[in-house]
Amino acid sequence: MADFKIERDIRNKGGKTIAGVDEVGRGALFGPVLAAAVVLPESLIIGPAPSWLEDVNDSKTLTPRKRKELAKLILAEAEAVGVGMASHAEIDEKNIYWASLEAMTRAVRNLPLAPGYLLIDGPRLRLRAFDIPQVSIPRGDRTSKSIAAASIVAKVLRDEMMMIFDDIYKGYRLCKNKGYGTREHYRALKEMGPTTFHRLTFNLRSEAGRP
Repeated sequence: MADFKIERDIRNKGGKTIAGVDEVGRGALFGPVLAAAVVLPESLIIGPAPSWLEDVNDSKTLTPRKRKELAKLILAEAEAVGVGMASHAEIDEKNIYWASLEAMTRAVRNLPLAPGYLLIDGPRLRLRAFDIPQVSIPRGDRTSKSIAAASIVAKVLRDEMMMIFDDIYKGYRLCKNKGYGTREHYRALKEMGPTTFHRLTFNLRSEAGRP
């Protein structure tokens, strides 16, 4: 369960303005990879924490309804939030690893204040555009509340984007699969072919799919 241990350790050593950073959509077949950077205020980090903060954890462990509820609270209470994306075209032109780092870099750049410390979800990652202390944390969205908050904001925003795309591209069930490779999505690709927003460098012909 995510907590503030890392953030408190950083603050005790003089670190301030800590941004949690995470991305979503890395494994999808459709659309952009989207990242969020969230700076939670000191009042939440050092407590006492409001009851809703106890539920802030890896977005994948939460129901869609709970994610939306928490995203609203995070956006209302955060000191700063930045969002960044890398498009399907950039993913095809470069690669998904580059696109994930670029989306996170753009999210940090879009913060309305300059962070003094970055907590990044994932192993052995560094956002080279920033000459500030950074910690890359495997499964960071289940370790750090700041990263977990970023994962929730990013997930809710990308899912909402997929709902809009679902109104445009009927038959792919993007409202349900959010662009990931479910069997239903692969069947639609076989029957209708890819849209202009599918990632053409990904395997769009697999029959196995992902649940």
